[in-house]
Amino acid sequence: MPEHGPSPEARWPIAGVTRLGFLKNFITRPSIIVGDYTYYDDPRGPEQFEEHVLYHFDFVGDRLVIGKFCSIAAETTFIMNGGNHMTTWLTTYPFPIFGHGWSGTEPPRWPQRGDTRVGNDVWIGYRATIMPGISVGDGAVIATAAVVTRDVPPYAVVGGNPATTIRSRFDPATVDRLLAVAWWDWEIEKVTRHVGAICSGDVGALERAA
Repeated sequence: MPEHGPSPEARWPIAGVTRLGFLKNFITRPSIIVGDYTYYDDPRGPEQFEEHVLYHFDFVGDRLVIGKFCSIAAETTFIMNGGNHMTTWLTTYPFPIFGHGWSGTEPPRWPQRGDTRVGNDVWIGYRATIMPGISVGDGAVIATAAVVTRDVPPYAVVGGNPATTIRSRFDPATVDRLLAVAWWDWEIEKVTRHVGAICSGDVGALERAA
């Protein structure tokens, strides 16, 4: 039988390497959704990933959705909506959550920025932080220790605190062509047949393969 890459169900896809794992196989929370072949690399093991998804409370109802073929470095942190406080009050202290006479100050709605979404083929560097409700476009790169406070366009390279766009990986026309091809949605057999084109700089070859 021909090989078509490692199984997406493999916890540790590289023989003898236990620091890198296909992330979806380590997720325990139904509100975290991860696509095939996305990996997390951490010296303590990919089991540690959920420790870095902070303020993710079931009663808030937000989700972390990560696409396919992403590369996520150690200690990447996702801050979810449960960490938001009211800033329109005269205080930011969350009095209502403690009850005992303070519950009457419950707001109609706590700040909620929706799901956090990471596209496909995204590279997230060591100790990057993604704030609540952010969307990261396909093919983007997030630099080491970046703090992402706004949406990241497809194929953008962002860094800093707060993260800003350093450059685009490709010109706008090439970005549009890559998004149209969307190779990450191909069947894995097709990915395998054309992995040479995917790992090249020839967009035309990828379009012909599509």
